[in-house]
Amino acid sequence: MTRTRGVLLIAIVAFLAAVAGVLLARAVSVGQSESHNALHELLHEQLDLDAKQHGQIEGLEAAFAVRRHALELELRADNARLAEAIEAEHGYGPRVTAAVDRSHRDMGELQKETLAHIFAMRAVLRPDQAKKFDHAVVEALTAEAK
Repeated sequence: MTRTRGVLLIAIVAFLAAVAGVLLARAVSVGQSESHNALHELLHEQLDLDAKQHGQIEGLEAAFAVRRHALELELRADNARLAEAIEAEHGYGPRVTAAVDRSHRDMGELQKETLAHIFAMRAVLRPDQAKKFDHAVVEALTAEAK
């Protein structure tokens, strides 16, 4: 009876850890998507971009969309690897640890590339536009904290 309870407890913990990993990845992805949409709206509707700026930003956005999609696919694969590791180890073993570390690395890479994209777009703006853009970036990053 005790062994059955132990196995059941491990299964429940493994399931909860897998769900937590999925939810964490989704939260990161959704938060970045909402921030990206707010910046996209600001750029295209409020900053009065000239034709050259508009073309440059469209090019940056197209290139970033491809890279972001690739990184999001990698995060999904990370979640699958984490689920496999949890299923194999039934606890917080070396495979689970490695899967979590890889997932964190890939989330960090997505954040770094998002920031590089934001700075690349900012470089296209005039100083008056950049001031509004900077304010929008700060608002997007602190929206949940307020």
